[in-house]
Formats: sequence, C-alpha cells, structure tokens
Amino acid sequence: MDDSKVVGGKVKKPGKRGRKPAKIDLKAKLERSRQSARECRARKKLRYQYLEELVSSRERAICALREELEMYKQWCMAMDQGKIPSEIKALLTGEEQGKAQQNSTKLAKAAKTEANSSNPW
Repeated sequence: MDDSKVVGGKVKKPGKRGRKPAKIDLKAKLERSRQSARECRARKKLRYQYLEELVSSRERAICALREELEMYKQWCMAMDQGKIPSEIKALLTGEEQGKAQQNSTKLAKAAKTEANSSNPW
C-alpha cells in the first residue's frame, strides 16, 4: 500500500523532509551578490582610510617627539661644555615656566589622545 498522506490538498511522500528548494530568481540573486560586493568594497575603503589617517597621525607625533628629543640632546651637550642654554636659564628663573608647561602639556595631551584613540574594527 502507498504510504503517501494527503495534507491540505497536497500529496506528501514519506522520506521527504524539510522545505522544498525555492525557485530563486537568478537575476535577483546576482543583484544581491553585486550589492554585497559593493558594500564590502566600501567598508574596505573606509577601513583603509581610517588606518592611513591613524598612521599619519602617529608619524606626526613621532616627528614631534624626535624634535623634542633633539632639543634635549643639544641642551645636554651644551651643559657638558659648561654652558647653560638660555631656555634652561629661563626655566630656572621662572620667566618662561608657563610657556614650558604649556608646551609639555600640549605634547602630553597629543600623546595621550593618540594612545586613547580607539579602533572601530
């Protein structure tokens, strides 16, 4: 005897579980694929732009720190020769103490901002 069942006017055969494969419109599938590829390329472009900006900002910070290091090296060489650089004299007398603090505060804030910048990926 036939094991088929009639459910809702349709004949179901035993052993056929799950959904029938839907007839997918090939054009719609290709369009979804193209759209997905466009979105992927746009995300990739944004990610690379972000990384390039991050690299350039870090390079600027490195240059600023190298300049500061060079300035300190020159001060040390002058002091080794027995000369006191005018900037240090000003710091010791307190004339430009505010300016030096502002410069060091700016550098510290810039370094802190770079360190705290978050990666969205």
